[in-house]
Amino acid sequence: MPSYLVTGAARGLGYALVKVLASDPTNTVLALARNKKAAEDSLATDRISNVYVIAADITDETALKAAAKEADAILGGKGLDVLINNAAYVSEKTALTSIPDQESDLQKIIEDTQRSIEVNVFGSLKVTIAFLDLVRQGQLKKVVAISSGMGDIDMINEIKLSNAVPYAISKGALNVMVAKLSASYSDQGILFMSLCPGRVDTTKGFMPEFTEIDLARIKSIETKFEKYAGGNYVASPPEASARSVLAAISRQSLAGGFGGSFYSHNGTKRWT
Repeated sequence: MPSYLVTGAARGLGYALVKVLASDPTNTVLALARNKKAAEDSLATDRISNVYVIAADITDETALKAAAKEADAILGGKGLDVLINNAAYVSEKTALTSIPDQESDLQKIIEDTQRSIEVNVFGSLKVTIAFLDLVRQGQLKKVVAISSGMGDIDMINEIKLSNAVPYAISKGALNVMVAKLSASYSDQGILFMSLCPGRVDTTKGFMPEFTEIDLARIKSIETKFEKYAGGNYVASPPEASARSVLAAISRQSLAGGFGGSFYSHNGTKRWT
């Protein structure tokens, strides 16, 4: 009966991961969410009752220590098999802009990068350390970071992808951190790895209003992604992405050479 803890579990891919995992009654599923009520309301709407929701902000070490104690009590001293660091900050302020757009106001991009790193890198590190002892006690001993191809310099250079600078920097740094964690703890039998889920549709049908300038930027970005993918680069529904990510987590192992690695959910280094 494997156990899983997913961060950022109130919405998007995080909630989809929890939902798919909970569909197997042999799994013990823990959902870490900043907004506990939102997660519980979604689970109630979907009539899912076999998920333990724990409240914590991933940047709050004190809250994370309390969350780890709560998780330990739920798991009954059996440890945690798989920790999925999914929670992330995706900035809308700089998603469509590039460095030249901020030449006259670099502070905006600097502050957004600092916020992105605080959540996406340091937050993941804080979660990992808070739950590390539980992972040590688990059977599978896997710690997975949900990353992004946006942080891959090969793709950036291949299609000249200049937008979303803070997010991309934070995901690149996250991948390095995962490799460092693997170098530090692989001798304890713990697999640390990063996975890109591909493009995931988390809009729930809601589309913000865009200016003409933003629409032009979106068109340019989409053209680059289509070139990279060799055709339409369509976002997958969250649950489909979750199944693919969980399949990758299942098949990749420390013995298979995946320690510290960064792969796509599809098992390649192409982020589609």
